[in-house]
Amino acid sequence: MTQLNIAATGAMGSAQAHPASDGASFWNAGHRPTLIAAFLYFDLAFMVWVLLGPLAPIISKDLGLTPAQKGLMVAIPTLAGAILRLVNGVLVDRIGPKRTGAIGQIVVIVGLLCAWFFGIESFEGTLAVGVVLGFAGASFAVALPLASRWYPAEHQGKAMGIAGMGNSGTVLASLFAPMLAKAFGWNAVFGLAAIPLIIVFAIYMTIAKDSPSQPAPKRFAAYLDVLRQADAWWFMLFYGVTFGGFVGLAASLSIYFTDQFALSPIVAGYCTAACVFIGSLVRPIGGGVADKIGGIKTLTFVYGLAAITLLAISTNPSSLVVAMGLFLLVMATLGFGNGAVFQLVPQRFGAEIGVMTGLVGFGGGVGGFYLASSLGFAKQLTGSPAAGFLIFAGLAAIALIGLLSVKTRWRATWGSAAAGVRV
Repeated sequence: MTQLNIAATGAMGSAQAHPASDGASFWNAGHRPTLIAAFLYFDLAFMVWVLLGPLAPIISKDLGLTPAQKGLMVAIPTLAGAILRLVNGVLVDRIGPKRTGAIGQIVVIVGLLCAWFFGIESFEGTLAVGVVLGFAGASFAVALPLASRWYPAEHQGKAMGIAGMGNSGTVLASLFAPMLAKAFGWNAVFGLAAIPLIIVFAIYMTIAKDSPSQPAPKRFAAYLDVLRQADAWWFMLFYGVTFGGFVGLAASLSIYFTDQFALSPIVAGYCTAACVFIGSLVRPIGGGVADKIGGIKTLTFVYGLAAITLLAISTNPSSLVVAMGLFLLVMATLGFGNGAVFQLVPQRFGAEIGVMTGLVGFGGGVGGFYLASSLGFAKQLTGSPAAGFLIFAGLAAIALIGLLSVKTRWRATWGSAAAGVRV
């Protein structure tokens, strides 16, 4: 089958997978309660997914962790989430996103309550908690198709952007986890975090609804078919840079600010929250801009600016003000890019959106694991995290080169002429 035929099949799958809009406005085109439920679920899941990041300065002091152990501790939830996104991508297409999300939420709630009740007293214990928190990170492969399947192609950027804005939950973790740890002890934070999760779980089960246009379940082997297409790998790389950079920094910045500028965990949490907030805020804007000018143009800007900003960060700025400015800029850039990537994915792989969300999310999780862990290892080996930032700047440059190399083919085979929307 030629690439053009593959693209045409993907475009038809996308049209079948989403209700027709008939020119309806965004708010009238889909199912608003499900979009809200997807956002809330994703928001609280992300809050606990990065919970070890803002707690890391306190936990590492109590347990006597090395820089490499600190980096690995905050990176494990990201890696576990990446792997579990593949599982969720399959389950979403087999049993539907709502039930898949319910299973994941129950696992996380029970895991957090067990961690609080039994206590965590070793580095190995933090890694075990990190694996449980990975189930929260896997929510990505549920929340996005849960919302996406209700919306037509021309509204995908906005729908995926709003649902994906749930990564703002990392702001909640950065703001409140250090304060709660100071007041009640860091072990208690795991139990306290379960409370809002239980509330959101009840809301989710009440108002979320699977789209009536669910694609028919496929054979498990069929999910590997998309990996035979180069575009799937490109999307994994592209999201590995944008989302991987976002979540890797979200998990690591509290450590960075305490190590580099001797800030207290609470103040470091405030700084991290500001950076994460701006990155979350612009995600739907990135999706909306991509709807208007095309995801390719949007991402070309994103990768160029991200590479330059990360290169500047790798010089280890001595001023907190300068460092904050650079981190705010790079987080905004990466968040903008997150929305743009998922303006493109449903257009190319509409019929396989569940498994592709899992695969692309896997790429993002691997990118985040690499960045968070490499910063810790670089700090231990060289006394500075600079090498980790520098290499990630190189990955952003590689993503830019890759995007420029495929854009002509994409526009010719499944771009505006084929799909009726901008790429």
